Amino acid sequence: MTTLENRPNTALLVVDVQKGVVGGAHQRDAVVANVAGLVERARREEVPVVWVQHSDEGLTRGSDDWRIVPELTPGDAEPLVEKSYGDSFEDTALETVLSKLGTGRLVVVGAETDACIRSTLHGAFTRGYDVTLVSDAHTAGDKTAWGAPPVEQVIAHTNLYWSFQAAPGRTAGVVAAADVVFGGAS
Repeated sequence: MTTLENRPNTALLVVDVQKGVVGGAHQRDAVVANVAGLVERARREEVPVVWVQHSDEGLTRGSDDWRIVPELTPGDAEPLVEKSYGDSFEDTALETVLSKLGTGRLVVVGAETDACIRSTLHGAFTRGYDVTLVSDAHTAGDKTAWGAPPVEQVIAHTNLYWSFQAAPGRTAGVVAAADVVFGGAS
């Protein structure tokens, strides 16, 4: 269904599941476990796993907080894309990586829901990808001190509005980790 020609494949996109990003995140352990389960399923089904790792002035490249959480280990042959902006496509090699893999559909997991996940979802969709958000495999930290709603509401709202995204020739959707189908539409 994607608008990207000759790109029939699906990839699991793991965004910013780093120590300093998810350390105090809502339901951190459950979300990381769901991500880990999806990574293992993708590997078994020979679906590419593409990792995204953020760095900026608050998350210094090479620091302990910058590292991917210890429960997850990118495979040696799995692409790792470094980024400095919310949208994982912005000023990175992600599009080139996905093109080489023949990927037209992304299954997205990671952090933070109200920042890099939202930006990446929209960035992928506007670039022509079909995009599935895994409802119980993304999270964020508490930002209520700055006027944001509680994290569980941010997650619920993101799941709700992404389930209603539509555009010509592309699909968007939301599915629980247990219901992800890598080989077709979820």
